[in-house]
Amino acid sequence: MSIITDSLSRRADTTSELISPLAERWSPRGFDKDAVISDEVLTTLLEAARWAPSASNMQPARFIVGRRGTPTFDTIHAALMGFNAAWADAASALIVNIAELTQPDGAENPWSRYDLGQAVAHLSIQAQHEGLHTHQMGGIEKEQLAEAFALPARQAIVSVTALGELAEVATLPAELLERESAPRTRKSLDEIVLITD
Repeated sequence: MSIITDSLSRRADTTSELISPLAERWSPRGFDKDAVISDEVLTTLLEAARWAPSASNMQPARFIVGRRGTPTFDTIHAALMGFNAAWADAASALIVNIAELTQPDGAENPWSRYDLGQAVAHLSIQAQHEGLHTHQMGGIEKEQLAEAFALPARQAIVSVTALGELAEVATLPAELLERESAPRTRKSLDEIVLITD
């Protein structure tokens, strides 16, 4: 695959036809450092997360949203590890994804992280529908973030989502452009589907 020179949009080469937000979703690192997400769109993304499937409707997903240029954004960014810190500062927003580990009666909720994943997936697909992109990050200093935001032990930080618009290719440094242009690959269905009757 040659280096992309005009656009970073990369539709998946799927074996079946998928709806556009699924086929077009990918995880860029090259965000437009000047793009601003409106309150209306951000609310829509969080609403998509709110209506994701949830075991027994316990809704354990929690979010901390920091827009670029705010103290919340800076606090989140300061907890990013390695290469994540080098590119995520251009995102329009950083979202801390948190799982409420307990049920209302105090018992453990064994599905909390799974349900949070569903909520983040719904947010990501709604973002794609809105013309935005997301990139999920696990390379974060979780204890640092939990302390900074005074989270109780029952609220576990799982990941951080970078959210924004794609940058113009010409503005990306060579290292970042190379990563963004690398071929997209996935395991085949035969590798991931164990049994189907």
